[in-house]
Formats: sequence, C-alpha cells, structure tokens
Amino acid sequence: RHGGLPQLPLGYKGRHQDSSEECPYLQRQNACQRITDANMFALISLPPGMDKAEWLASNTVAFFNHINLFSSALSEFCTPSTCPTACGPGNMVYFWTDDHGRKLKCSAPLYFDYAMSYIQELLTDEDVFPTKAGATFPTGFIFLVQKVFLLLLRTLAHIYWSHYSEVLALDMHPHLNTLFSHLTLFCQQHSLLEPEDMKPLQDLINALERTFLKNTFL
Repeated sequence: RHGGLPQLPLGYKGRHQDSSEECPYLQRQNACQRITDANMFALISLPPGMDKAEWLASNTVAFFNHINLFSSALSEFCTPSTCPTACGPGNMVYFWTDDHGRKLKCSAPLYFDYAMSYIQELLTDEDVFPTKAGATFPTGFIFLVQKVFLLLLRTLAHIYWSHYSEVLALDMHPHLNTLFSHLTLFCQQHSLLEPEDMKPLQDLINALERTFLKNTFL
C-alpha cells in the first residue's frame, strides 16, 4: 500500500542550521572517520561472470538491511515532535506519494516507515526479487531498484541533516560515513540515481571524497 514514488519539492526552510554555517558532518575531523580500509571500488564492481540483475538484487537486500538497522538505532530520536517533516540537506522536504497520486506531507518517522515498508514488501515479493534457481527478474526491475536506492539515500540524508548530533554522541559517524560512501559509489557505478537526486548531498559527497574515498583508491 506504500507503492508511490515520493516527490522532492524545493525551497522549504525549516528548523535546521543556517546554510551559511558549515554542517558538522562536513568538518574534516568528522568526515574522515570510517570503519574499514577496504577498497570500495572492489566492493561495488560487478564480479566477472555474474548476472547484473543478481548483483543488483543481492546488494539491494544488503543495503536495505544495513540502513534499516542503522536508522532503527536512532528511532528514539526521530519522532513526530522532533521531526514534523521528513527533510534532508538544504531543508529539502520529502513528500510521500500514495497509490492514488496524492502527495502526503508527513512526519519523518511516518515517511520512513512508509519507505521501509514499501522496500520490504518489494524484497519479499518473489515476482520482483526471485530467490528460486532459474527464476527471471521482471521487466522494469531496474526501475524498482532505482526507487529503492532513492529511498535509502533519503534515509541517510535525513540522518545526516537532522540527527547528526546524536550520531556523533553515539560515536556512529564512522559507520554512517562508510555506509553512505558505499551507497553513493554503488549508485554511481550502476547508474541508479539521477544527478538531481545527488545534488542536495554533493557537499557531503565531496567532503567524503576529499578526506575518505581518496584513500580507498590509493
């Protein structure tokens, strides 16, 4: 029942930091933190001889499990009172679009409950993500994967924008940086997100590339 693709309007200003101030997650001492020295490029590249749809499917499941677990760890801080709207960097507000095409402005916990429920329904649908040997992926599979990764990206974007102080307090920023970097690199490698989807997060992507990702490829 949560099958609509959310829309992202421009220009909303909310309760978060002034745009002239540097966001804490962009500061070098925070952006350089990570949990692994693994070569990210090796993690995102299609293994030789593997079907691309299988590779996308397995990674979609893995990213969903990791991000759902990470966001659940912060759920007590994301409430209708602390986050009356679902927003990300630049105070972009995310509206959920239902099956009837109606755009719903809802609190962040409700928006991301819709998102995670929608993704989980897809991942457990054998007609979309088949698990039996010899089963084929449906026409339009890549479009559904793109929708999933857009929602996962927005989940992490909201955490960076609205809950980074809690992430720092819990010393979870190395994990968040690693997860976000892995996700964005994977999406770039396999053309899963449009440039406009990434644009509100470009400052963060650039900061991580300067202080984190460049070491991955040395």
